[in-house]
Amino acid sequence: MAPRFLTLADVMEVLNISAPQAYALVRSGELRALQIGGRGQWRVEATELESYIQRMYDETSRRIAQGETVDASTASEPTRLGTAG
Repeated sequence: MAPRFLTLADVMEVLNISAPQAYALVRSGELRALQIGGRGQWRVEATELESYIQRMYDETSRRIAQGETVDASTASEPTRLGTAG
């Protein structure tokens, strides 16, 4: 049986992201999480992680349908497909 709650290390592994990226996702509320215990350890419910992944697929599909893409070198500025970066 898979665990109900995941650590941020688990999230990092599943999404292949760094610790600062994982912390930013939960602190911003983009990825719902809760803090448990006296040390405030972050935990992400497995279903919340799956929901986040699905939202990202949906968002990506929408951007592609609109002809937008995000270039890694200019991640803060979406560009139109077929136009100079």
